Amino acid sequence: MTPARANPLSLFDVRGKVAIVTGASGAFGALAAEILAAAGTKLVLAAGKAKELEEIAVTCRDIGAEVEPVNRRPASEADCESIVEAAKLRFGRADILVVASGKNDVAKIVDMAPERFLDVMDANVTQSWLMARAVGKQMLAQGEGGKIVLMSSARGLLGHPAGYTAYCASKAAIDGITRALGCEWGPTGVTVNAIAPTVFRSPLTAWMFGDDDRAKATRAGFLARVPKGRLGEPDDLAGPLLFLASRASDFYTGHILYADGGYTAG
Repeated sequence: MTPARANPLSLFDVRGKVAIVTGASGAFGALAAEILAAAGTKLVLAAGKAKELEEIAVTCRDIGAEVEPVNRRPASEADCESIVEAAKLRFGRADILVVASGKNDVAKIVDMAPERFLDVMDANVTQSWLMARAVGKQMLAQGEGGKIVLMSSARGLLGHPAGYTAYCASKAAIDGITRALGCEWGPTGVTVNAIAPTVFRSPLTAWMFGDDDRAKATRAGFLARVPKGRLGEPDDLAGPLLFLASRASDFYTGHILYADGGYTAG
């Protein structure tokens, strides 16, 4: 009997691994930090908002994790290298990367200045590329593989009529980076995958869960296309994240995992 068959839960064991999470003060970043803390990883948490970063660091320490907070966004090559250096100085290595940093800016194309479009592309695409590059170099140097999880969206596959040209383009680019790096690093043991949710509860989408007429109308129109019949909750992303961060996904790379209640299936 193989070890996986004898103890299948061991495939999801990430205890002692060193995980870097960027955008750790945001909705998905904080969730990723808490899940990985509870699963036993050592954490390097990076975010630009100092107060919120300290709050999630305290939460993860209370869970029982060792935490190294880094008050930086992955905005430049130097920033990304500093985040990786913090991991090396505190824990000696990097095993998992979750890029949860990013942004959206909604406007019809004729109303959106090119600078706004480029800002979204920089935050979502360039910074993800820079962070994957910096951590990937460390993982390759270690020679023991690694797990990189990028943040995509159902909007990387599907358009939206409400002014999402920047966001949709940026998430489609994340899908391309994921597939290309999956191919490039396939033989090395470094896997690169992406989680692609649809609407899930966060401070930005909380209004859609409300009982006012606008929320009800928006929700009804959206749910008409979601086979599961509900919006997403943060916990719906916990399982996919742990899967992609653990040995359970060793044969998965260049993969976009849609956590969307079936939204992209129909």
